[in-house]
Amino acid sequence: MTDLSGRTALVTGGSRGIGRASALSLASAGARVIVHYGSSLDEAQSVAEEICSAGGKADIACADLNSPEGPASLAKQVRQLVGARLDILVANAGTGGASSIVDQRFVHFDRMYAVNVRGPFFVIQQLLPLLGEGSSVIVITSLAARSVVGDLPAYAATKGAAETMVRHFASALGGQGIRVNALAPGVIDTEMSSFTKTERGHDYALGIQALKRIATPDDVAPVVRFLASDDARWITGASIAVDGGSKL
Repeated sequence: MTDLSGRTALVTGGSRGIGRASALSLASAGARVIVHYGSSLDEAQSVAEEICSAGGKADIACADLNSPEGPASLAKQVRQLVGARLDILVANAGTGGASSIVDQRFVHFDRMYAVNVRGPFFVIQQLLPLLGEGSSVIVITSLAARSVVGDLPAYAATKGAAETMVRHFASALGGQGIRVNALAPGVIDTEMSSFTKTERGHDYALGIQALKRIATPDDVAPVVRFLASDDARWITGASIAVDGGSKL
């Protein structure tokens, strides 16, 4: 099993869904995990308590990544908690929603870009003093970044921008020994998504996948753990599809 003992990790949006599963997976491998949340205090505390009750170490941190001040606030809290070294950053916090080109509204468009693109960009920037040789940054993107799935033009654009950002960051930070990768899930059944809970959504998801079942966050978290580990030491600038063979 992957051993992350002695390492520190931050998971943004770590209170629910893929973020929650990733935080639990990293902790199970021995990492000390900071669970970031925006508004879900009770859920973040629940994740931290679950980690601690299993013998792990966890803290929580709150920051609004829709706000320009959010990344700096989060970085300050991380420094206070872990000191001078952060080994793993999982930039998972995101927002979305289906909307056609005609129906898309400015306010929702801007919020998606703020959280899905500006947020991870400046979180990484603000945490650079804590990242160094052997650190791993994992940005959660989406199948929608490279394939047309549903009516998601604005959301897909944010995830495409995030994947471009990953390549540039990987190139710029590789000399410091910092790896930066994207992880692109397909359709995942989470508490926040109602898509797969409808007959139409369920059938659509199965129809685009080679593996005919609906995925859960627990299908994604082990790949996060792998990318965080030394087993992935020669992988950077990549986008790893975790989508059950979608759109082959």
